[in-house]
Amino acid sequence: MPTDTSAKISIFKRRESEARSYCRSFDTVFTQAKGAELTDRQGRTYIDFLAGCSSLNYGHNDPDMKAALLDHIAADGLAHGLDFHTSAKADFLDAFDQHILRPRKMDHKVMFTGPTGANAVEAALKLARKVTGRTHVIAFTNGFHGVTLGALAATGNSYHRGGAGTPLNGVTRMPYDGYFGAETDTAAYLEAMLEDGSSGVDAPAAILLETVQGEGGLNAARPEWVQRIAALAKTHGALLIIDDIQAGCGRTGGFFSFEEMGVTPDIVTLAKSVSGFGLPMALMLARPQHDIFGPAEHNGTFRGNTHAFITAATAIRKFWTDASFQQSTAAKARLLTAALEEMSGLIPGSRLKGRGMMQGLDVGSGELAASICAHAFDNGLIIETSGNEDQVVKVLAPLTTPEDTFIKGLNILRSAIRGVTDSSKFAAE
Repeated sequence: MPTDTSAKISIFKRRESEARSYCRSFDTVFTQAKGAELTDRQGRTYIDFLAGCSSLNYGHNDPDMKAALLDHIAADGLAHGLDFHTSAKADFLDAFDQHILRPRKMDHKVMFTGPTGANAVEAALKLARKVTGRTHVIAFTNGFHGVTLGALAATGNSYHRGGAGTPLNGVTRMPYDGYFGAETDTAAYLEAMLEDGSSGVDAPAAILLETVQGEGGLNAARPEWVQRIAALAKTHGALLIIDDIQAGCGRTGGFFSFEEMGVTPDIVTLAKSVSGFGLPMALMLARPQHDIFGPAEHNGTFRGNTHAFITAATAIRKFWTDASFQQSTAAKARLLTAALEEMSGLIPGSRLKGRGMMQGLDVGSGELAASICAHAFDNGLIIETSGNEDQVVKVLAPLTTPEDTFIKGLNILRSAIRGVTDSSKFAAE
């Protein structure tokens, strides 16, 4: 039986599909995780600025969530319950209602979809089409909503779309806020297209957007743009769907990314950090008047995750019963902004992007961004890229990262930028 790291890695190369992705950038075998750090088989510790692509906003193995889950398992609590009424589900719904929805004056019904964000998006698109009787959806440039066929039709990335192997229909792509630069009002462009009966754009069932485009390169929409899109949806009889799968659960400040924008979406999709512990769970929130699916009309064996109900309820009560967690996140976000602004001075032409704890640097080149991330990994930091050309170095640290660890990680990133840009190859560019 192989014992060395290279032998352990060989089984992945020999047996795991070529579809594997993140592991190609981080060529080691991880064995433990705690808080904002991962440890590999060699005993080396890495600061985590990826956080399961924002699935671990509260860090790895939070002690309170872990204790609650272990107690549930030790007491023979349900591991799987289809969509039965269970005490775990009731406790989660009570916590979500009391501490998340009611304080934000949201009357939305909660639908447990399959465990992935893409499934929540599929449910949202199906519901919007059923509610309106229309088939067409408006989505935006650089949007990413998943890689199942319905969600993929609304996703802009050509690489992912190319994997479908079939035409992707029913969606018109419109320019996101800032797509043509600050001088072009893309909301006015959409308004003109919707109001012109000869534009070729069918009346939409839904307008689907992310307030911060995570995989699209940390493009952050201005509140006034989101407000205008919401107004256009209402005027034209479409449902507004906000995909908060990556930007939600505290990542951009509030629990929801849109709660300071003065809009109330008809439908919200959540996944990633909604379980609190990295366990798979996804939700679709819909206004009561739109809750018209029949029993099991959007079906699935894993509607909800009983273990995730336990950790999610614990997370909500631990982090969202008062303003202290949100305030600490805002302080870290200010620290991050200042650090990235300083780092941008090391790369001519680079620019800061994103919002809250979902920020990064557009360095103008996918090759340069990949080199920076590789250099950072060599020095103990896990960080990845995003954007249409993978040109954005994206910081997605756990929101609970201790300040000293956060600063240490930022220092590693700064050193990586200096090390790569000082090299002869990139210095010449």
